[in-house]
Amino acid sequence: MKTIDIEGVKIGPCYKPFIIAEMSGNHNQSLKRALEIVEIAAKSGVHALKIQTYTADTMTLDIKKTDFQINDKDSLWDGQNLYQLYQQAYTPWEWHKPIFDRARKLGMIPFSTPFDETAVDFLEGLDVPLYKIASFENNDIPLIQKVASTGKPMIISTGMATVAELDETVRVARESGCQNLILLKCTSTYPATPENTNISTIPHLRELFDVQVGLSDHTMGTGVSVAGVALGATVIEKHFTLCREDGGVDSAFSMEPDEMKTLVQETERAWQAIGKITYGPTEKEKASLKFRRSIYVVKDIKAGEEFTKENIKVVRPGYGLAPKYYKQVLGKVAKKDMKVGDPITIESNFL
Repeated sequence: MKTIDIEGVKIGPCYKPFIIAEMSGNHNQSLKRALEIVEIAAKSGVHALKIQTYTADTMTLDIKKTDFQINDKDSLWDGQNLYQLYQQAYTPWEWHKPIFDRARKLGMIPFSTPFDETAVDFLEGLDVPLYKIASFENNDIPLIQKVASTGKPMIISTGMATVAELDETVRVARESGCQNLILLKCTSTYPATPENTNISTIPHLRELFDVQVGLSDHTMGTGVSVAGVALGATVIEKHFTLCREDGGVDSAFSMEPDEMKTLVQETERAWQAIGKITYGPTEKEKASLKFRRSIYVVKDIKAGEEFTKENIKVVRPGYGLAPKYYKQVLGKVAKKDMKVGDPITIESNFL
């Protein structure tokens, strides 16, 4: 699988998972809070800080018709008007540079999700190193063509897309100039439940499209992300906030600082544990071989005396003959006097 390099940070199966903290609208329309989120995200150990680039006008229409209302009792935003929701959630474009500058200063990679072509042009002016396409835009072929034409790496969430739709999206991205593409398995419900996440799709996506695959995880906790890494996810994206109780459009399914720090640690442990197919003792295990079971004298034996069930036994440690030789040793004759605790060995005891 091709390794992708983003400003010196390598993404791929041979490297620890690339962790993205998604700020989204959790700044609650405060630049001070937005910069604080950047600071705390860096302390959590994430590799990248992502925001979203749109305005209410580039996202939808300012009308009150039913089509533009959210009518879903299971939605966090039930009853809200789309235009008003995006007015609350958007990140002012004049904030982008200070947010990106702060992230870079703290060693993170800053980037964004554009939602229309004007956003791409704006982000190009800020020299972002990669782009994200959200699940709800993975069928926006003109937008995908525009982003791909920059030649920069693209991350595309797969939520709701059929295989046919993803095939078109991937093909268009490649034909339009994208040479480094990552797909994120995503369940577009907020929050998502583990049983509705279906991360078995991760290796299938990788094989189907010959790309790296990660996980855009809207579940609570770290378990699903850790399992995703075990299935081969090279990228993990999680929404991030300072404190869920502070509120905000996405706060209910966002990670808090201690949780994000745990996510970084546990996904790296999961990646380390994958290793390779191996049998027999590892280098570290070789020192433990001595604690296996073997055959020992449990009652003093005189030279010429037979080995019996009463005077030898299979016990730990493993300095004697392996247990599989126990029955063969029974009935053999000791060549010398032996004491309780002596190991039975071919060289010194019989033959």
